[in-house]
Amino acid sequence: MNPTIKFFTVLSLFFGLGFTVISGAHAELVKGQDYALLLNPQPTTSGDKIEVLEFFWYGCPSCYKLHPQIKIWQKKMPKDVSLKYIPTIFRKNWTPGTKTFYTLEILGDKNNLHDKIYDAIHIEKIDLSNEDILFNWIEKQGVDRKKFISIYNSFSIVNKSSQSSQMSRKYGLKGVPSLVVDGKYLISGRMGGTPQETIKTLDQLINKVRKERTKK
Repeated sequence: MNPTIKFFTVLSLFFGLGFTVISGAHAELVKGQDYALLLNPQPTTSGDKIEVLEFFWYGCPSCYKLHPQIKIWQKKMPKDVSLKYIPTIFRKNWTPGTKTFYTLEILGDKNNLHDKIYDAIHIEKIDLSNEDILFNWIEKQGVDRKKFISIYNSFSIVNKSSQSSQMSRKYGLKGVPSLVVDGKYLISGRMGGTPQETIKTLDQLINKVRKERTKK
């Protein structure tokens, strides 16, 4: 082989190997880049299961983009993991969305209308933060209007909404969507990257928690 060609062949292999090593390093989770450690870890309510909380707001474009990936992930979610949606409140106009979520949960219609609410806001551009519009829309979905309004305005729903707002503060959240794993690891904002990358990071954090538990 020509010495010059041989030199460049070896050089290209060297840089190729170097790229592989660097790429592999990025595959590892980096605290402060891929996830954050909560300053005030919170107790979980999922028993022996690894708890995943998704804090969201129906009007949030990033939450809307992440939601389909969360749904896909949930269908094949490991048996030792639990997922809970937490509608949260950072502004006054977020309150109707939170109250709607909990009202539909009591009525047993949450699973049927969760996706439709997202679509109504982001595709149909319906302002469901306006309660008159919300109640009309709910009725069109086949939900008993009077029953919905009665529960929506009840002390129980006001209390649940207040608890959601308090949870956001306890976890030190700055925005949505935010995923909290095992009460101490946070994926939020640009940390997650694309929705697909967010799910990959979520899986890695769950594996991290598993390893930590086996060491105890």
